[in-house]
Amino acid sequence: MFLCVLCGVESECRVPAGQTSGLQLSQNMKLQVECYSGYKAQERPVIFRIDGHEYRVEEVLDQWYGPADAYFKVRAHDGNLYILRRRTCVPHSDWDLVSFRKAAG
Repeated sequence: MFLCVLCGVESECRVPAGQTSGLQLSQNMKLQVECYSGYKAQERPVIFRIDGHEYRVEEVLDQWYGPADAYFKVRAHDGNLYILRRRTCVPHSDWDLVSFRKAAG
C-alpha cells in the first residue's frame, strides 16, 4: 500500500519481479512508500517498506522525470541504494522498485 502523507489515501503498489539486481523479489512482495509533502504532494520518499521491512531514506541522491514517471535514487539507512519510481500520470499512483544495489563493503 502507498500512503500519501498529505491526504492519507492508500493505494496498492507492485514490485516488478526481475527488474532488480542483488535483491530477491517476487511478484507477491508489497512496496509501501511514505512521502514528504512540502511544496507539492508526494515530493520525495522518506520511508519505504518491502514486505514489511522498513527502510528510512537517509539521502535522495538523484531525482529525474520521465513522460509519466518520477524516479528517486535513494540511499537507505542500511547503506544500500534503491531506485524508486512513481507514476505521475495517475493521482495516488503505484510505486515500483526499479533497481537495488548492495552497499560496497
